[in-house]
Parts: sequence; structure tokens; C-alpha cells
Amino acid sequence: MFTRREAMLGVAAAAMLSALPLSAAPALADQADALPHEKVALVAPPFVHPHEQAATGGPKVVEFTMTIQEKETVIDEDGTTLHAMTYEGSVPGPLMVVHEGDYVQLTLVNPKTNSLAHNIDFHAATGAMGGGELTLVNPGEQTTLRFKATRAGVFVYHCAPGGPMTPWHVVSGMSGAIMVLPRDGLKNDKGEPIRYDRIYYIGENEFYVPRDENGKFRKYASAGDAYAETAELMRGLIPSHVVFNGAKGALTGDNALAAKVGETVMIVHSQANRDTRPHLIGGHGDYVWEQGKFANPPARDLETWFIRGGSAGAAMYTFLQPGTYAYLNHNLIEAIELGAVAQFKVDGEWNDDLMKQIEAARPSVSN
Repeated sequence: MFTRREAMLGVAAAAMLSALPLSAAPALADQADALPHEKVALVAPPFVHPHEQAATGGPKVVEFTMTIQEKETVIDEDGTTLHAMTYEGSVPGPLMVVHEGDYVQLTLVNPKTNSLAHNIDFHAATGAMGGGELTLVNPGEQTTLRFKATRAGVFVYHCAPGGPMTPWHVVSGMSGAIMVLPRDGLKNDKGEPIRYDRIYYIGENEFYVPRDENGKFRKYASAGDAYAETAELMRGLIPSHVVFNGAKGALTGDNALAAKVGETVMIVHSQANRDTRPHLIGGHGDYVWEQGKFANPPARDLETWFIRGGSAGAAMYTFLQPGTYAYLNHNLIEAIELGAVAQFKVDGEWNDDLMKQIEAARPSVSN
């Protein structure tokens, strides 16, 4: 069992690095050196950085920089706090978008103001624990990794420093997603091109915040101070919160996702640790890549879809009616009681042909 000091110093991560081979076999020719480079600035979810849906040129090296931030964050309306571990300061980390055949070049920065070692495991990458073996950075260090995006789809990335540190870092907020689009864009189940007007990224996380003897959520001076009691609660597999984008209410009310009647919206949904069942109340998944891989044809007209823990999925829907739509995890206990709910606010004209109230509620007539 790790002590508090070992948790803070990332001993499990250091052990993982010590297992790396001392020398590598001769490498195959590096195709990326001669390609053009493009620097992309990431944006915080649910929004996504500008990108082409179909590539207009050949493969390139897409450069991203992500800074790890350990910070205290509020996760519910009662002011409950979590010592979050984040990529770029957000839970989830930003969605990266490239095209199949591009190279992803990530500079990962761990400022000296942090207290823990971190890395990144890309489910979209091939080899070296998804890059996790090559990206371990202690506080005050940075590293740069490049990998080729060989498979189209949406994929999770997360911190994986090794041993019990991995689940702790993940349920402390340290995950995100990358979308690798086909070079010629998305296709429907008939092989016809399809496009979206807006895209939103929803990352679902579960948190494990211990309670005191009075049932109140505990507050800790640091992540290390919280580790022992948090780990004990984690092993019980009963989360205190299940939320979208880092907190209850993060995507509702004034933070609801905007759309208009007639617009097609792409929803990327990830869960790095547990299964989930997204559902759009009053709408459908017109096209759903439930397993998140664009080489497979999308399913049609789904009411609820299934995202496996450790994966991401994607769904497209064209809104047909105005109003407020709830988008939730259809484990309704986790949605309503624990927080896994978002909203879409859709502007436009109502269509009576799709739905019409024939008679308003009134006292029933008895015979």
C-alpha cells in the first residue's frame, strides 16, 4: 500500500518507467519529418477548436500543448470541493480533432507548482501503453510525444501513472477525448456524406468524495491528504457524484448547450471509467457511432445508446422542434440524484404536425 508521500511523488509512475527497455530496436523510417506542421489552440469543453470536417490537403503534424493543472474545484450546488487533476484546467480535458493519417504531436507540461507526477495514455495511439510510458512528467518537467492517427473515430485519453495512482487520477478528473475524422469526412449508413452544424463534447465523470460522521462531504487541505479515504471509498464502487463536464449543473440553465431548429448537432460523449447510457429526451440519435469508430457504419434512430467505460461514442441529431431538451445518463438515479444531466436550448418555430396538445388539462368528466 502506498503512503501519502509515495502518492505525492508518483512512485508507481517511476516504477513503470524503470521497466522500459534500455535500448530500442532499429526504428522504421519516420514519415512525419517532411510533413507540414499546424499548431492548434485547444478550447475548454463542451466547445471544440475549429477544424475541417473533411481534410482539404494531405497528412500533417498537428501540434497541441496541454498544461496539467491540479486545482480545487466546486462540483455541486452545495459547494462540495474536489482536488481535481486536469488537463488544461477543465474536466474533462479538451477534445482534440485531427484526420486519419495525421500525426498528433503533444507537448505535455507539468508545472513545478503541482505536487504529483502525471502522464497521458491515448487510446487512439499504438505502442508504449498508448504513450503513457513515454510521457511521464514530474512537477517542473515537460515532454513531447508524437503518434500517427491510424484509426478513425473518437477515443478516450487519460492519465495512467501506474498502480492505484491510475484510477485515482482518472476519477479526479484527468481524462478527455480525441476525434480522428476520416479524411473525406463522415458517412451515414448508406455511405453518403454527412456533416454537422455544431459540435459539443460531453465528458462524464464519477467522483468519490468521503463523508464525515455527520454525513457531510469532507474537505481536505490537499489531494494527498484526501488520498487514503478517497481510495477506500473508490474500492466500494459507489460514487458520490456522477456528472457531466466536471460538476452538477455544468451544462444546464445558463450553461445549456445552444442549437436551432434545423441544425445538425454532433455530440461526442466519453466515460473513462464506467459504462453509461446517453439519452436525449424528446429527440433521438439520427446517426450513432455507439462504439465510437467511424470505419463502422452508424446505427440509425436510437433512443438510448451505450458507451462502454474507457471509451467514447458519437451521435448526430437534427433538431426538429424548439424548446429545452434534457440530455442525460439514462440510469435515472445517476442522472437525477447524482448529477449526470445536460440541457440543449433550441430556438425555432414549433411544428404542430410533429406534436400538438389537442386539449389542455382540465377536470375529468365522470359518467
